[in-house]
Amino acid sequence: MIDSRCFQNDTINVISVSGGKDSLAQWLLAIEHGVQHTAVFADTGHEHPQTIEYLGYLESKLGPIKRVKADFSRQIEQKRKFITNNWYQGLITDLMVDRFEGRWALASGFRVQKIMLDEDDDTYFDEYLLYPNGRRERFVWPESVPDDRYNTAVLNGFQWIPSVKGLNQQDAEVEAAARVKSALDNLRPTGNPFLDLCMLKGRFPSTKARFCTFELKHEPVRTQVVLPALDEYDEVISWQGVRAQESPARAGLPVWEEDADNTPGLHVYRPILEWKHEDVFAIAKRHGIKPNPLYQQGCSRVGCMPCIHARKSELAEIFSRWPEEIKRVAEWERLVAACSRRGNSTFFPSTHDPRRAEQRIDIITVDEYGIESYRDWAMTTRGGAQFDLLAEANDKSVCSSVYAGVCE
Repeated sequence: MIDSRCFQNDTINVISVSGGKDSLAQWLLAIEHGVQHTAVFADTGHEHPQTIEYLGYLESKLGPIKRVKADFSRQIEQKRKFITNNWYQGLITDLMVDRFEGRWALASGFRVQKIMLDEDDDTYFDEYLLYPNGRRERFVWPESVPDDRYNTAVLNGFQWIPSVKGLNQQDAEVEAAARVKSALDNLRPTGNPFLDLCMLKGRFPSTKARFCTFELKHEPVRTQVVLPALDEYDEVISWQGVRAQESPARAGLPVWEEDADNTPGLHVYRPILEWKHEDVFAIAKRHGIKPNPLYQQGCSRVGCMPCIHARKSELAEIFSRWPEEIKRVAEWERLVAACSRRGNSTFFPSTHDPRRAEQRIDIITVDEYGIESYRDWAMTTRGGAQFDLLAEANDKSVCSSVYAGVCE
């Protein structure tokens, strides 16, 4: 059933369409029930070409889709002025300070074993350091710091991750000037929302700083569709195709939100919140609508290509099927790094591959930790230690969906 408020006079329903299975399901649900609506697609500039083609297919079957996209030209111009007036002196000061305080870590081949001392109390245990030869001794972190904390050192199964020394005054001035010049040379609008946003921020989105959804989807739809609609209608209902099955956070969302974003007359509706995977594919099949072809090629999500939350298996599919997408992101990494105050930025965090995780942000480079460096890890199994030869040999014409029923 559709909420009766969606049918009230002087009300318009805004249905977000991404090219994915869930947004399609809610669009079809609205069509089935004769809901007056406008379908909207927020173009991030980071979609796979097949998704853009699929949106054209949906328009031919279901009706027009209004396309919107963010424009960061004004913010980029303001950022250029800020860089010119503020970066140089601040960078000199920062570059002269030690950029990482060293720390001890387990040496290669060593690991920690936790032994429970009380089966009924999981907080009562001992930890032992296991040597490569099987020897075992009580685990205690070294308390001392090496005399030379700027170089590597080894001590009884531990290795010292050295501090990163700050630059002298002259070198800091040269590096600061180079970073200012690099940013001003590269920070110019490209017309691609995702790339422009990342260059503006000097970084890519991450789990803790997921600014992409808000800036590239929420805001363009709000400013270019919702607010103008509120001038024309008394009530605007924004449909969101999220489902409780996807995550605990989404499971906690309400089906209806009144006056969302503290905006009178704007309401959020989540009509498929309780639907399962099979439900969203079933409604498409009932209407004779094909799923986005990316679902048949190993993708569990079909928005950004790739998403910052891409699974290892998805990344393997992208490296194997669409190396041109990896090459595009690699070029973006160099552009974003050139606009970054740190002089570096990578699409994935430097801890993405546990075998070579690096937390010293200031020594991370695009060459060593850029997206192209993750190919071997993505194409391996068993924690990244064994190459998956079957993945390399897979027939790319064969359906490999992670969702049941898609390949039927």
